[in-house]
Amino acid sequence: MSDAAASFDPLRPRLTRVAYRMLGSVADAEDVVQEAFIRWMGADRAEVREPEAFLRRTVTRLCLDQLKSARHRRETYIGPWLPEPVVEEEPDEDVTLPLMLALERLSPLERAAFLLHDVFGVGFDEIAGTIGRDPAACRQLAARARTHVREARPRFQVEKRHGLEIADAFFAASRSGDMGALGALLASDVSIHSDGGGKRPAAPDVILGFDHVMKLHKGLAVLYAKYRSTLVRMAMINGLPGFVTREADGELQTTALQIEDGKVTAIYVMRNPDKLRHLH
Repeated sequence: MSDAAASFDPLRPRLTRVAYRMLGSVADAEDVVQEAFIRWMGADRAEVREPEAFLRRTVTRLCLDQLKSARHRRETYIGPWLPEPVVEEEPDEDVTLPLMLALERLSPLERAAFLLHDVFGVGFDEIAGTIGRDPAACRQLAARARTHVREARPRFQVEKRHGLEIADAFFAASRSGDMGALGALLASDVSIHSDGGGKRPAAPDVILGFDHVMKLHKGLAVLYAKYRSTLVRMAMINGLPGFVTREADGELQTTALQIEDGKVTAIYVMRNPDKLRHLH
């Protein structure tokens, strides 16, 4: 077992990244990687020439099995679905939150081919052996996926420091009720995506447009005046600038901001306590 762990543990962070980007769930990704470790312990490791490729293939196949049931769960999900937030010291420019949402619209095989090739740099020959398709078919899957997700990639990558300054200003304006300052930060086509999962109050649908977003925040400002929202930290969340707060009910909440040309174009709020457990 110690021999298996010695060869597996250095690869665990990278395997977890693959699993999380496939599944959008930190807990499910950790479970998949642990299952891969169990299989690694039972494998004839002396016969494995490339442990990382072997384990990446194992993790991807386990994720594909998970996605079949996950797709049904998400069809019956209450309100907008967002991936579990990952709070990072440095932004992940490869897979931001909007891109992960775009990946949700792909088939499991398209998602696997795109992530393995475009994000993790895996060759199509290895991908073919992983998902059970020939290399040409894998190229087509990745190309089809690329077309679907191209619009989700930010046109201009916001610099981390500037993004966090905007996030700080957004937090201050939204919690103090300064609607003039808040409105100055928002784009005309701004949207709010809030995931409560039926466990905590959240908008049942995506809120679209400046006027509707401002109306919601005017109502929230009244609540914030009565029930305090405490800043835990500013942070990069799934590659976007944002912040973690503790709300009046004692639960954590994350807010991530998509920013283009200095304006907030989308606000992603995670309120589902099941998706925030790992942050505790």
